[in-house]
Amino acid sequence: MTPAAASGAFALLAPPVQRWLWKQGWSALRDIQEQAAAPVLAGEADVLISSGTASGKTEAAFLPIASALCTDPPEGIGALCVSPLKALINDQHRRLESLFEAVDLPVHRWHGDVAQARKREVLQGRGGVLLITPESLEALFVRRGHQVPHLFAGVRHVVVDEFHAFIGTERGMQLQSLLHRLETAVRRRVPRIALSATLGDLDAACMLLRPGGGERVYRVVSDRNRTEVQLQVRGYRVGRAEEEDDDAPDPGVDRLEGDLFRVLRGGRHLAFANRRADVEHFADRLRRRCEALRVPNEFWPHHGSLERGLREEAEDALRAEDRPATVIATTTLELGIDVGAVESIAQIGPPPSVASLRQRLGRSGRRGEPAVLRVYLREPEIRADTPPHGRLRAALVQTVAMVRLLARRWYEPPATGALHLSTLVQQVLSVVAQHGEVTAQQAWRLLCATGPFREVDQGTFAELLRDLGRAGLVAQVHTGALVLGDAGERVVNAYDFYAAFSTPEEYRLEAGSRTLGTLPIVYPVTARMTLIFAGRRWMVMEVDEERKVILLAPAGGGQPPRFGGGGAAVHDRVREEMRAVYLVDDVPPFLDGEAQGLLAEARSEFRRLGLGESAFLPWDQGTLWFPWAGDRVLGTLLLQLRAAGLSASAEAGAIHVRGPEPDELAGIVRRLAAAGPADGRALAEQVENKHAEKHHEHLSDGLLAADYASSRLDPAGALRALESAAGAPPPGP
Repeated sequence: MTPAAASGAFALLAPPVQRWLWKQGWSALRDIQEQAAAPVLAGEADVLISSGTASGKTEAAFLPIASALCTDPPEGIGALCVSPLKALINDQHRRLESLFEAVDLPVHRWHGDVAQARKREVLQGRGGVLLITPESLEALFVRRGHQVPHLFAGVRHVVVDEFHAFIGTERGMQLQSLLHRLETAVRRRVPRIALSATLGDLDAACMLLRPGGGERVYRVVSDRNRTEVQLQVRGYRVGRAEEEDDDAPDPGVDRLEGDLFRVLRGGRHLAFANRRADVEHFADRLRRRCEALRVPNEFWPHHGSLERGLREEAEDALRAEDRPATVIATTTLELGIDVGAVESIAQIGPPPSVASLRQRLGRSGRRGEPAVLRVYLREPEIRADTPPHGRLRAALVQTVAMVRLLARRWYEPPATGALHLSTLVQQVLSVVAQHGEVTAQQAWRLLCATGPFREVDQGTFAELLRDLGRAGLVAQVHTGALVLGDAGERVVNAYDFYAAFSTPEEYRLEAGSRTLGTLPIVYPVTARMTLIFAGRRWMVMEVDEERKVILLAPAGGGQPPRFGGGGAAVHDRVREEMRAVYLVDDVPPFLDGEAQGLLAEARSEFRRLGLGESAFLPWDQGTLWFPWAGDRVLGTLLLQLRAAGLSASAEAGAIHVRGPEPDELAGIVRRLAAAGPADGRALAEQVENKHAEKHHEHLSDGLLAADYASSRLDPAGALRALESAAGAPPPGP
């Protein structure tokens, strides 16, 4: 069968694209490609393309783009594709090169690893398609601002790959700002095409794709690519908590590692761990099992701190279909880097989110095979001194809740309402650097009034400019225009200015003549200490403070280094679903025998503690409160309780309040509920260290409090939790 025989969209494509499809041996276009062809070809509306992993979203966008550019060749860059990862750009380049060769247009890459000679081809007017990261696009605006209008004068389409990776982040706001500035530079609206596999709220996603115009975004959504899912959750009783790095023998951990080795060895798999330290731990342990059996190693680590060559070695090992390989990764392989078809996915620890679980699951089940997911969960043994919230098997119950939500096709919606003042600082400096000078009104209109920072009113923007002036980042000349101050020049000229996110100070790890990667120095590293990195064990021979280099030599022992960083925030809906899991008796069929026993224990403890009837529990000279709410609500409740003069802390979804007994705390909760929603900015002023983002150091306490409240607190959700607890039956004796 030819594509034309089964496709209405095929006839819309340009003849060279049709011939390319013939040569690829395609028998038909996929559903998402059928739906996307007409709106993308029309080149008028923004288009959101959402479907499962490996459903052909890239081709859904670029088949009609290639056809449009073939029919009417552009002068200069005709299509711009922004991607979150350099590795994704390299992968997209491989996939798109032959398609655009068919229409006689080049595909260019632009990121930090691309040679300057290749970049000069773009600057000299060799048009086609440009694949770029947000940071490199930012650098173009800052370094070559006068060229931007000419460079992008002919651009007809902007594609945002892996759109969900940008949603709700500082980097996402940077991208929104850059796209708006691009349209301002070329003085016309350029259609945006977003590609995403996992979106929890299509309306919100459309508003983020086109701030102020989301209702006009054309939606292309397909679930035709859904495959059968085979799922198992395996439980392991261990003698220590998951966060501990103790290298002492543990029968439960040994069984987990043995099961991983038995199931994964001899095949081609992806294993995901939530922390870089866990990636290193399991890559090392599984490699050592191979060495003990005197068989070739099949296990490769993959995370952002590893040197690029080592990551590419792992990717190449997984692509090679003639030998078995398993890559153990963090989120670095969650996105759409093509590593070929894998037999199964392993998840070590609870999934970070429902959306992440869906994204990871989509890496399996290609070529018509079922998607296979195995989750491996460590649950510490319950001891006499285990606190109540530690008896509820939160990792297991959270996983069960997330699987139930996934089955209902619910994913976390994008967070909205944040001010993103750190990124606004960056964008103000970038705009001034691009144009040489701007007025405050011009900057406000470009970035806030018509741009993506619409939550920032004129008063807040003026306050931000005053802070930048006091810090010497901007100065006002006699005309009233803003220019870069001395400190601003230094900030803009720094190598890391183009990234909206902050990174800790990093040291380069070297073993002999090879660079292994970088290590954020969040804890002291000293000579003679041992560590695990790149899946192997090393001894630190020297720490060169001046060069920021750590010299390593092979060693027999070691622990994964502490990389820093926190876990993903848990959504309200997930904690609500966790409570529902405790309240029912059904046993999910995807749990193995040990996990079933652990769930039965958790439900038994939940009932013994009376948490089905009351959210308050006496414990440790005070009260434990279980609001069954997400982390933003918990953070808000904590600050409200502290503002009321109480000592409170949160752990595992519970709040421990020292002092009041349950009935007394219930009364306090009722009074807080009656007072209505809290003032988030006033609550945030209690927080001692609000420097969470890159440019927060330049802002006053007042703006930091406003930014913290907008991104970390949820007064409305906290009020709902207070009202729910206030309306519940009083706690028992």
